[in-house]
Amino acid sequence: MWGNNYSSVYSTYPKLRARSGQVEDIPKRVNDCFERSLNGQGLDTSSKEMKALIEYITWIGHNQPKGEKTYGSGILKLAFLDRAANPQKGQLVYQEKCQSCHMANGEGIMNADGNEYQYPPLWGEHSYNSGAGLFRMSNLAGYAKSNMPFGASFAYPILSDEEAWDVAAYINSQPRPSFNNTNDWPDISKKPIDHPFGPFADNFSEKQHKYGPFTDIKTWKEQHSK
Repeated sequence: MWGNNYSSVYSTYPKLRARSGQVEDIPKRVNDCFERSLNGQGLDTSSKEMKALIEYITWIGHNQPKGEKTYGSGILKLAFLDRAANPQKGQLVYQEKCQSCHMANGEGIMNADGNEYQYPPLWGEHSYNSGAGLFRMSNLAGYAKSNMPFGASFAYPILSDEEAWDVAAYINSQPRPSFNNTNDWPDISKKPIDHPFGPFADNFSEKQHKYGPFTDIKTWKEQHSK
């Protein structure tokens, strides 16, 4: 639950996504994950691999009514802090609760065969890039709260909300591959509050859009969307 699972993909796609400004289908969404979250190359949409993924996603979500989302799909939305998320505090959280699996330098741990990650890298050349959804602070904080560290769950979290925000700030302040996002959010007024790259429809800085505090930005967006 709240692990960014596949349960609602089949029921909610195709759909218009503000990030691209276009109606996207399931293959486009899958390739976004390859190109951003995995910092790799998209699949040929006619390939057997893509067809297998679509078949699996369809099987997972075929019982969900079209247009409806399963409870627990996506990522948990945490309440905003009344301050900016703090990478220095997050480093302490990471050292205490995260680095035993993801390692001190964020490089993760390969499995015994050396052909895939047992614990994925969180920064560095093999991590997700700056175009990935997890590079938004709210997404990483919500995912961490519901799923991390090892043994945590939505029902039995280990991190406090503050720890989740701060460790997200620490992880997302580390170096990672860049992604050309100049075509993202063609309507800049629809950029999420924590999208860290300008230009913006408001006058808040890139730093505040990345780390917060977010409440002032949220208030501004609400006042100017009426």
